[in-house]
Amino acid sequence: MRFTARTVIASITTLLPALVVPLALPATPASANGVVIGGSPTTTDQEPWVVALSSRSRFGDARSGQFCGGVAVGPRTVISAAHCFSSEALGVGDWRQLPDLRVIEGRTDLGTDSGEELSLSDVWVDPDFDENTNANDVAVITLDRDLPSGTTIQMAQPSDTADYQAGTQAQVYGWGDTTGDGDYPTVLRTAPVTIFADSECQKAYPGGDAGSYLASSMTCAGAEGGGRDACQGDSGGPLVVADRVVGLVSWGNGCALANYPGVYTRVSAVATQVAQHM
Repeated sequence: MRFTARTVIASITTLLPALVVPLALPATPASANGVVIGGSPTTTDQEPWVVALSSRSRFGDARSGQFCGGVAVGPRTVISAAHCFSSEALGVGDWRQLPDLRVIEGRTDLGTDSGEELSLSDVWVDPDFDENTNANDVAVITLDRDLPSGTTIQMAQPSDTADYQAGTQAQVYGWGDTTGDGDYPTVLRTAPVTIFADSECQKAYPGGDAGSYLASSMTCAGAEGGGRDACQGDSGGPLVVADRVVGLVSWGNGCALANYPGVYTRVSAVATQVAQHM
């Protein structure tokens, strides 16, 4: 996951060495441009629906304790990756055992105290999440109060098949590793990526050490030849097409490697379940 096979669960790799257990050993990306990988800085003013998951007691004060990303899809609803709430990720058996677990909104630079830190009132983790295949890698976070108005984005629905057509242009967002070597700046970044055909995703991840791509609950995106991708620290963050979140950063082989696009939870496949927990 981008916490286990690119695995970006999410935080600072040097702080969480046991959490980064890739399905295949990570390697140096084909290229990097100082942000996400192959992207550029952006702001939460421009993308107010991008949020960070934080626990200083678990991950330290650096970067506001950020360890995963998320995306606001309702006034009190954030979706993220299920693997961000595993006992391996959190270091405890249940998220309630981290009393300082927060969702941070409106904080472009995690080294500041801008925006708001909101408490969680509930977390639903898809019971069909499979830690071996990373299928159904989604969690729904319910906040204890409303987010500021204008901070949500629509989810792709089961009928939105055009969002997943090969060649579709998308953007991925996060605060994760910018090089694949553990370089974690504090400022939100975005990178342009291209949706790959399911056949290409399955070719990249046919099973075994490289991992298994399952089109029923996954989509994949990257750049031909590598160079643009999410990485460690970006787990749960959004993949966006035409003002809809279509994917959540989930897993992959290394970061920005040629022939290994990033794998995302297919939001259209889980939108109905998410709606039931909003």
